[in-house]
Amino acid sequence: MRKTLAAVTLAGSMAVTALALTPAAQAATHSASTTTVSWGKFFSSDHKAYTFGKTFNHGGAVHTTWYGVDKVGGKKGWVWFEYYKNGSWHRFNHSWDGKATGSWKGHGIKKIYTFTCWAGKFDNCGKKYRIY
Repeated sequence: MRKTLAAVTLAGSMAVTALALTPAAQAATHSASTTTVSWGKFFSSDHKAYTFGKTFNHGGAVHTTWYGVDKVGGKKGWVWFEYYKNGSWHRFNHSWDGKATGSWKGHGIKKIYTFTCWAGKFDNCGKKYRIY
């Protein structure tokens, strides 16, 4: 009788412990699958504009949020993104005046590079950096 009671108590204790650990194990697994990389400040070659942001992979899609800063009025700042997807390179840009923010995402992306320009799409461009 005592052995049976001890076995039932031990089994119950193990079940409660397993239930207590399950949410923690799920949370650890979930957070490990989405790693956020903060990047920047990446300046134009004349240091009149810069960009920074965050990039992370979630659910098979790569998400990028960027912020751009330059002096208000006059010429614009430009941020360029180049990414490798499905065996080829793709590129696009955004312009802003003052402060701006933007975001984009894509599936199947393997690499992302960015650089910042000021006063024109291809003028005063800074160094290219890999962000993913």
